[in-house]
Amino acid sequence: MSQDENETQGVVFGVLAGVIFGVIALVAGLGIWKAGQSAAPVAAVAVAEESDIAPVGEALAKVYFAVGSAEVAAADFMVVVPTAEALAANPQAIVLLSGFHDESGDPAMNAELAKQRALAVRDVLLAGHIDIQRIKLRKPESTLGGGSAEESRRVEIRVQ
Repeated sequence: MSQDENETQGVVFGVLAGVIFGVIALVAGLGIWKAGQSAAPVAAVAVAEESDIAPVGEALAKVYFAVGSAEVAAADFMVVVPTAEALAANPQAIVLLSGFHDESGDPAMNAELAKQRALAVRDVLLAGHIDIQRIKLRKPESTLGGGSAEESRRVEIRVQ
């Protein structure tokens, strides 16, 4: 191997190690933050009424979930970055979270699961220092996600 190849590999490994360290730090920080939340309740998040919100465009990000789960995967914690950037670009903007579910299971339980998924994404955003006053849950007309079952189990993040 040449010296250039060794340097290139070193840079690649350094970047990869940095990304892995960042994800681990974010997961650890969220764990510490959640542990502290058991002592102090989180302020209630506002639920937006349809009449309060103008029609919105495409989702800024989508977070996908496993069947019957409302647990956010560690890789999905990165949604904080584009959300924070969008909010910084527009100080008047708010984050709208909409939870969806697939067709399997009891409809009432699925509706609650969709809400729990939106709350889980809210917790990730709060851990990323997004102000709770700028986060609203928005119940879509139909929480049934449409498309494939995997696509249906999601929370959409929109910034308006």
